[in-house]
Amino acid sequence: MTGLTVALDAMGGDFGPQVIVPAAVQALLQYPELKIKLYGDHGAIAAQLTLLNQHSHSRISIIHSDLVIADETRPSHALRRSQGTSMRMALDAVSDGEADACVSAGNTGALMALSRYTLKQLPGVDRPALVSAIPTHGLNKTWLLDLGANVSCDADTLFQFAVMGSVLAEQSLPSKPRVALLNIGEEEIKGNDLVKRCAEMLSNSPDIHYIGYIEGDQLYAGKADVIVCDGFVGNVSLKTSEGVANLFISSFKQAISTNPMKRLLAKWLFSDLFVSLKKLNPDQYNGASLLGLRGIVVKSHGRADTAAFANAIGEAVHEVKRQIPTKISDRLEEVLLERHY
Repeated sequence: MTGLTVALDAMGGDFGPQVIVPAAVQALLQYPELKIKLYGDHGAIAAQLTLLNQHSHSRISIIHSDLVIADETRPSHALRRSQGTSMRMALDAVSDGEADACVSAGNTGALMALSRYTLKQLPGVDRPALVSAIPTHGLNKTWLLDLGANVSCDADTLFQFAVMGSVLAEQSLPSKPRVALLNIGEEEIKGNDLVKRCAEMLSNSPDIHYIGYIEGDQLYAGKADVIVCDGFVGNVSLKTSEGVANLFISSFKQAISTNPMKRLLAKWLFSDLFVSLKKLNPDQYNGASLLGLRGIVVKSHGRADTAAFANAIGEAVHEVKRQIPTKISDRLEEVLLERHY
């Protein structure tokens, strides 16, 4: 691929251009083939570029927007009044072929609704899903979906999530991804009817390497490459995990900060632990993809800092290079044909 363009909703999230513009510059340094379109208040964006001495960067363009979708805006309201907002303009750029992907740290519900409206779903997809990688005990990652785009799902939707997650994961793995369903137990008799129904569907699908149920305490064990659940369970699981990780990191730092000798000894004795703690930082995995659309959309955490938002841009670049929507569409077509016959 000779070049690619990512559209950024520069006004989304808690910090807007103060974080997103430096993250864009950081991403440009990392990806020489990348071009970025920044949608939002021209003055605020230009001011940040000037501070970074990047006001005339050849691979950055600013498209002015007067309006912003607020975090408290309901998705239905955002749909009716999205014209001229930075989020809608960034999504329209993907829809019109002016950009290859969109990244936003804005209102999740609005982004989901507007993405479905502007980009439409792939054939065979009932609902797009939010997916993100989470760390494991080993060197690999596990992809968890859905993370909150769909609070409740039927068995068919969970099955579609498994197919889409498997396609995304296999772009980073040497072998066929192991797919599991998040459940309240590993035994076949555990779980509700929709989970059992989805398990039956996955067991009968030769395109999916289904390994069975997995419990919440095994999310980070590396036993599965893709873990599937509905958006309510996935969102609670992820947010709880982030809270526990942050509690552990802050408690450890507080314990050694009270005494200079403790800090020195900790640095000497626990150097490997500090590396592991960095791995637990949720910012390294920032960038949840909306899978199942006819274009690429990545949702950044609203409180993301510069490095975290740059990681979200990197996820968008990764998916563009690997043509994830096309591969998902092709795989779904194969699976649906097999199920039909």
